[in-house]
Amino acid sequence: MIAAGQVLVTDASGTVMEIVSVADAGDGIETFTGILCPGFVNCHCHLELSHMKGLVPKHTGLVDFVFKIVTERHFDEEQILAAIKKAEDEMLQNGIVAVGDICNNILTLPQKLEGKLWYHNFIEASGFPPAIAAARFQRSLDFYHAYHEQFPASSIVPHAPYSVSAELFRMINEFPDNQLLTIHNQEIPDENELFKKGTGDFLRMYEKMNIDISFFKPTGKSSLQSYLPYFTKGQSVILVHNVATPAEDIEFAKLQTSDFKLQTYFCLCPNANLYISNTLPDINLFSGLDDHIVLGTDSLASNDQLSILEEMRTLKENFPSLNPSMLLQWATINAARALGIEKNYGSFEKGKKPAVLLIDEAFTTVSRLV
Repeated sequence: MIAAGQVLVTDASGTVMEIVSVADAGDGIETFTGILCPGFVNCHCHLELSHMKGLVPKHTGLVDFVFKIVTERHFDEEQILAAIKKAEDEMLQNGIVAVGDICNNILTLPQKLEGKLWYHNFIEASGFPPAIAAARFQRSLDFYHAYHEQFPASSIVPHAPYSVSAELFRMINEFPDNQLLTIHNQEIPDENELFKKGTGDFLRMYEKMNIDISFFKPTGKSSLQSYLPYFTKGQSVILVHNVATPAEDIEFAKLQTSDFKLQTYFCLCPNANLYISNTLPDINLFSGLDDHIVLGTDSLASNDQLSILEEMRTLKENFPSLNPSMLLQWATINAARALGIEKNYGSFEKGKKPAVLLIDEAFTTVSRLV
């Protein structure tokens, strides 16, 4: 937080000119009650699932949630496009200026071309059996080309450890200029159980989806320790959810940062975690990593709203010791750095155009001033 008695100066377009003392600011100073904050950066969203709001019951657990998403996501295209537009408008109203968005089709492309928000498009690749790796990668590559033609900020990324084969991980790692990645990480304890012992609730998911996993051999390690070494090109990797990430895996991620020059960020989506499995990550385990924590909303299929402010409120309610200024750091400059857009977003610095939000001190309302 900046010291009292300072004035933020922007031009008419919202570009930051300087921060000066009241005495040097001249006439026309506007005064507000609350916190002035740069626009929020949402590091994890599934805009394409906006039409599924309220369709999946709360607290089903991850396996049944995933099964419903896979089997019930197919709606009339007109309905999907209308929901996408409405969801983007909601993010705008809630002070979000930039989004890391997961893409499994090109249905969000028309809305994104309107240029209302900045997007990094994470084209998701999935396919657990090794035999389908090449076909699944090609499918993602086709979508990638469609997005990348309009949005250079696009990459091909793995869905989750339990849905991506070693072969598919290697293809993603070797894809040229694929330097910003994201992955759903350790959302439930069963993910670690699968890789350590070959047991747990994911076996039920494979059975429900008729996926033959006879090829799979447990590694004896956690999921994170099993897949993170596949990334060998010095990528930035946004690890999403982290509900079942133990302290030793956080330390392992630090080692990978040193050995393979990876830059890892831990993305928290607390409202989605509560919606799906009524659990939260142990934030205390991430102490000391404040510069590497970011926030996301996940989708309207797993959240009642797309609001970074609401994610901060949930964290503050469940972890009262969290400092409000730290939460704001996670939602702004950390997230901007994670998406590689800190030159334009995330903080009030000369030449940036990060938007100007006004938040009340109780973290209940947000409005965009510029």
